[in-house]
Amino acid sequence: MGKRLAPGWWWSSTTGRLVHYGSAAMRLHVMLLDRDPRVSGLAARPLELRWREPGGVRAHAPQLMLRLADGHGVLADCTTRPELSQRQRSLASVVGQICAAVGWRYWVLGPVDPVYRRNVTWLAGYRHPRHHGGQQLAAALQEAFAEPAPLREGVRGIGDPMLVLPALFHALWAGGLAADLGAPMHERMPVWAQAAG
Repeated sequence: MGKRLAPGWWWSSTTGRLVHYGSAAMRLHVMLLDRDPRVSGLAARPLELRWREPGGVRAHAPQLMLRLADGHGVLADCTTRPELSQRQRSLASVVGQICAAVGWRYWVLGPVDPVYRRNVTWLAGYRHPRHHGGQQLAAALQEAFAEPAPLREGVRGIGDPMLVLPALFHALWAGGLAADLGAPMHERMPVWAQAAG
């Protein structure tokens, strides 16, 4: 459903593997789903659906398939448009019915708030485990942000920002730490350990 072509590969921190994407909209949602704690598996275009209509056979290959942590399967398509065309709504209705018949879900993933998108795109650069920083630093981050505190203050209390910031950004990506990603990120933004949020 996303028309702008921009194919490439995304390294998924969820699966530890590459996921192919074929459009800017698909890449955006692969990135967001890779950070979503509900998602335990992610694959691009793993199947094609075919069904009969009065005019003949129709086919559609949903852009993504997800496995959720609760065991449910989800097929998804991505779009940049806030509203679907009549043709897209018709397609979504049929695919939704097919998914429901086999116990899956169907999602149409649309536009994302631009501030949230930019923040998650920044954090995605720190998604690889190499930015974790080790158990000692992870524990120090949890302690420093046990109660909400400004990012700069918490980081300075731990040590060298050049060492601490990558681990903090990784923890924000992975969910060990939290912040309001709907607002622009800055050095005074409140950060907290998930248990405190």
